[in-house]
Amino acid sequence: MPIILAVNGIVETYPIKPVGPRIGRAEPVGEGEHHGQRSSSLDRSALAAQTAYQRQSTEQPHLKPAILARDLMSTPVFSLPSDSTLLDAWASMLHKGFHHIPVTSMHDTLVGMVSHGDLLNHVPELITAADKRQASRRRLAEIMTSRVVSATAVTEIREIARVMLDEQIHAVPILDHNRCLVGILTTRDLLQGIANHGPLELWT
Repeated sequence: MPIILAVNGIVETYPIKPVGPRIGRAEPVGEGEHHGQRSSSLDRSALAAQTAYQRQSTEQPHLKPAILARDLMSTPVFSLPSDSTLLDAWASMLHKGFHHIPVTSMHDTLVGMVSHGDLLNHVPELITAADKRQASRRRLAEIMTSRVVSATAVTEIREIARVMLDEQIHAVPILDHNRCLVGILTTRDLLQGIANHGPLELWT
C-alpha cells in the first residue's frame, strides 16, 4: 500500500523509490527438457531427482509477508483538534512524554502534525519564562505542519522507514480509508520492533 502525502487537504501518493531486485527462487527445469531440448538421454535416476526437485518447489511453503505498519504502530493515538492552543499541546507532551501530536479537524480527519520542535521554534518562552500568555492564545492551526506524510495499516515498514529517512521525519500517522487516525509509527516504535521482535521479516 502506498505512502500518502497530504498538503492542505490535497492528497497524493508519495513517490516511492524503486526497490532493488529481489532474489527469486530458481525456476525448475521442465520435466524431460534441458535448455529447450528434450533430454531423452537422461537416465532414470536423473529423471527421479528432477521430479523430486519439482515436487519440493511446489510444496515449499510461501514466505511470510513483510512486517506491516499495523505490526509496530502505537494505538490508540492521542491527537488534538486544530483549535487547541500551543499551551495545550505543550502540556500534553510534558505529561505524556510525546514528541509528536497529530492535529485533527472537526470531523476527526488528519489535517496536520505538531512536534516538540515546532512549539519551541514558535514559543520559546514555554520553557524559558513563566509568562505563557502567547502560547495560551495561539492555535495549533497557526503553526502545525500541514504537509503530512501518512501511511495505511498495511504499508510495509521498509517503505515507511525509507520515507522517514528521505523526509527527515520521526513520526508517520497511520490512517484508515476515511483519513481517520488508527495509529502512529515513530522511530521509537521501529527501534522497539527491532529490539523486541527481531529478526524482522522485511521481504515478502
